[in-house]
Amino acid sequence: MGNPGGCRTSRNSTALPDPREEAGKASAAISVTKGSNSGLPACKVITCRAAIAWTANAPLSIEEVEVDPPKPGEVRIKIVSSGLCGTDKHILEGKDKVPLPSILGHEGTGIVESIGEGVTTVQPGDKVLIFLLPECGECRYCLHPKGNMCVKENILSPTGLMLDGTSRFTCRGRKIYHLYGTSTFTEYTVVHEIAVGKIDAAAPLDKVCIMSCAVPTGFGVVFNTARVTPGSTCVIFGLGGIGSAVVMGCKASGASRIIGVDIIEDKFPWARALGVTDCLNPQNLKRPVQEVVVEMTGGGADFAFEAVGLTDTMVAAFESCHVSYGVCVIIGVAPSAAKLSFDPLMLLPGRTLKGATLGEYKTRSCIPKLVTDYMQRKFNTDSLITHQFPFEKINKAFELFRSEHCCLRCSIKLFICIRSVFLMWELSAINFPLRMAFIASHRFRKGCQCRQKLIYNQRRNATPKSQCKILNTTFTAEESHTRTRRCSDHVYTILKRKTTA
Repeated sequence: MGNPGGCRTSRNSTALPDPREEAGKASAAISVTKGSNSGLPACKVITCRAAIAWTANAPLSIEEVEVDPPKPGEVRIKIVSSGLCGTDKHILEGKDKVPLPSILGHEGTGIVESIGEGVTTVQPGDKVLIFLLPECGECRYCLHPKGNMCVKENILSPTGLMLDGTSRFTCRGRKIYHLYGTSTFTEYTVVHEIAVGKIDAAAPLDKVCIMSCAVPTGFGVVFNTARVTPGSTCVIFGLGGIGSAVVMGCKASGASRIIGVDIIEDKFPWARALGVTDCLNPQNLKRPVQEVVVEMTGGGADFAFEAVGLTDTMVAAFESCHVSYGVCVIIGVAPSAAKLSFDPLMLLPGRTLKGATLGEYKTRSCIPKLVTDYMQRKFNTDSLITHQFPFEKINKAFELFRSEHCCLRCSIKLFICIRSVFLMWELSAINFPLRMAFIASHRFRKGCQCRQKLIYNQRRNATPKSQCKILNTTFTAEESHTRTRRCSDHVYTILKRKTTA
């Protein structure tokens, strides 16, 4: 008999095994699912935890929710990591209006748990990015060479519902709204296939979650929207996660001068490390910041980017551009019902005012390629994630996000993708090469791509030979995989004996 609803799942698709079964000693700083759902029948309702925004101007509430199975054309995903975006913060503060109660979050990575009928581009077990902008490949926007505002999801006036007009979340007998068809502040979510992109199986999900929003937005406005030229002068208003990605893009494009504007001076050292040449705090200036920028640049910047989401900073960014050929790109999401006001004569000399969503990238076609480039070390965005929190501390993460401390991007870990990472505390007394061997052995067991060559390369870069203190043997990088597995199997046996004693 076929699976109900035409769904297909992997043998162990519902959840990665609970780390507590292996380690016995759980660290309070790690988020672990409430129950592994290991015996759950395929394509049934899953009960898990989610952070729900019941009302604005109130903390998120971590509740048990029921997640329905995917319908045709849908995918149910186990969220591993999710970034916190300024849009989520604005929704919680009541500045951006969306239907509530809702499960927020739109910058997430996860593993496909099950798929609905007709889904062909992903399979259970695939690592994926989740996009707030889908790509149906059929509408006028998707077919246009530059368009990416697919009509299947109206992010400007969100309904909070799936394409069939219903929700897949239930809490306390009440239906809970989705956010932009994504909702990543939950252990499991259901999204449309057209809003999911398969990525490299070796990609670290806790690092590439920002590829769903911050990185393509920052890179795209530089490369696709503004098209920054070598030797140009750029000014970036807002040095958070997206603004920092803009800085990286401007530097890669060959900009000769990059001015960063922010009211949190703790961000300035990070910004300079990424490529900012001049840092300005508008609160410490005697004149409007746009006047200072115009004076510094001898008439205005060639390119200006606004990554704050306030109408005042949007106008300041626009007025910072060169009067004749300056280009200003609006990235930040302004509060609902806000109006932008400036003298229209400012446009006549030739200034350009533009906007972009997700950097004009077509999500499914282009953004997974950014992950591939990241894996090939063509760029490194790890420094954009300055803080990581377990799921239980998501409200503390938002408190930090709102504070005046240096926080470029926070990410929330909902699950630990590999159990051996959870066991690193148990292995803290064992030297690094042996721990790497243990991780490799564990990936063999779980059917993952272990890529032992990468492990050997790390060992080769550190030292030509590594001493295994437990087995009292010396092995080199040129030796076969068999010895590595034998060594790590021995560690695994010791740990099993220790945790079951």
